[in-house]
Amino acid sequence: MHIRCTTDPISLHDVPDPDQHPCVYDGDGVNGLEIYFESEENRDIYLNMEMEDRKILQGDDSEDYVAAG
Repeated sequence: MHIRCTTDPISLHDVPDPDQHPCVYDGDGVNGLEIYFESEENRDIYLNMEMEDRKILQGDDSEDYVAAG
């Protein structure tokens, strides 16, 4: 699945013409997230953000997995 976000996560403004604005892509080309920014400055702020207490989730896709809870 490819997700395209046209709301700048720094300014929270909609980017009206995404193809003319900077973006960040994270994915493998088929599945990924594309985030557009109003300016290079906002993109740089986003890329330099440090997240505290970052969590990485891992799933279990085995056939015998039963979710607890």
